[in-house]
Amino acid sequence: MDKQEFENYLKKIPKAEIHVHIEAVITLDTVKKLYKNRFEKEMSQEEQDSLFSYEDLNGFIQAFLKVQDLLVSEDDFNFVFDDLSDYLVNNGISYCEAFFAPTAFLKKGFDYSKMIQVFSKKIEQIKAEHNITVKLLLDVSRTFGLENAMNNYNLLKEYPCSHVIGIGLGGAEQKGPAKDFSPVYEQAIKDGFKVVAHAGEDVGPESMWDSINYLHTQRVGHGITAIQDEKLIEELAKSKLPLEICITSNTFTKKIVQKASEHPIRAFFDKGVFVTVNTDDPVFFKTDLLNEYWICHNELGFSLDEIKQLIINSFNASFISDAEKQDFIKQVNEAY
Repeated sequence: MDKQEFENYLKKIPKAEIHVHIEAVITLDTVKKLYKNRFEKEMSQEEQDSLFSYEDLNGFIQAFLKVQDLLVSEDDFNFVFDDLSDYLVNNGISYCEAFFAPTAFLKKGFDYSKMIQVFSKKIEQIKAEHNITVKLLLDVSRTFGLENAMNNYNLLKEYPCSHVIGIGLGGAEQKGPAKDFSPVYEQAIKDGFKVVAHAGEDVGPESMWDSINYLHTQRVGHGITAIQDEKLIEELAKSKLPLEICITSNTFTKKIVQKASEHPIRAFFDKGVFVTVNTDDPVFFKTDLLNEYWICHNELGFSLDEIKQLIINSFNASFISDAEKQDFIKQVNEAY
C-alpha cells in the first residue's frame, strides 16, 4: 500500500486528534489575508519564507507568536476556525480537543468574552455542517509566569463555556518548570476542569515527573524524554497515563529525535505505554494527521491493526463520556 492508498483508506476511518493548536492550522492563504488586513499591504515572498524559517523550538514559538500578532480583532478567529474546519474534514477527524492560547491576544486588548462567543459560534457551525465535535483546552502558558497563568484560568471560570473543558500548559518548557504552576492546576482540579500539560518535549523526564506529581496532569503532551528513564516508562505503562505524541513536531525540534524512524513511540507502544498520534502544529511543521499515521506505518513499522489501536487510543484518551467513546470505537471497528 503506497502513501496515497493508505491516506485514502484512513481518511474514511473516524479519528480523534487531542493535541493541536488552533492558531497552527491557519493556512498560508489566511496568513496572507490577515497580514494584508493588519498592515494594509501584501505579504512579500521574503516575509512568507522568513515566517516559516526556524531551527528549534524557541524559534518556532517566536513564529507562532508572529502569526498570533496578525489577528487584529476577535472576529479574525472566524478565519482560524474556518481553516480548522477544513483541516478536520480533510483528515477524517470526528472529534478534536484543541488548544487555544489567549495571552498574546489579551495583551493586545482582545476581549476574552467576545473571543469565546466567536469560538462557540464556529464550533457549533462545524458540528452542524460536518458532525464534527470540537472541544477546547485553554493554554494558561508557562512562558509568561504563574500570575499570568492564574489570570488566564480566572477568565475561564468567569466566562464558563461548554466548549472549553479544561486547561493545558504550553510554551517554552525550559522557561517554566511544571511545579511552578501547581496552584493553577490545584484550583482547576478543585473546580472540576480537565488538566493536561506539555512535558518531556524539550526538557528531560524530570519535567514529566513534576507534571505528574505536582500538576496531577490527566495526559502528557509529547512526553518523549520518558525514553531516558526506564522507571518512568514502567510507571506510564502501569498507570496508563496517555501521551499525546507528535512525531513530526518532535523530529523538527531535534532535541531528542533526529529523524522519524528513531521516534520512541514505537518503543513506548511495545512497552505498553498508552500513546496517541497527533500533529501539534500542522501548518508550521508541514504535516497533517493522515501523514502522522503514515509515518507510523511506513517508518516505524506499525501494522494496520496497530494503527487501528492507535486510533482507538485517541478516543479512549479523550475527555468524552465512556458511552461516546464506545460509540466512536464501534464506528472505527465497522469502518476498518
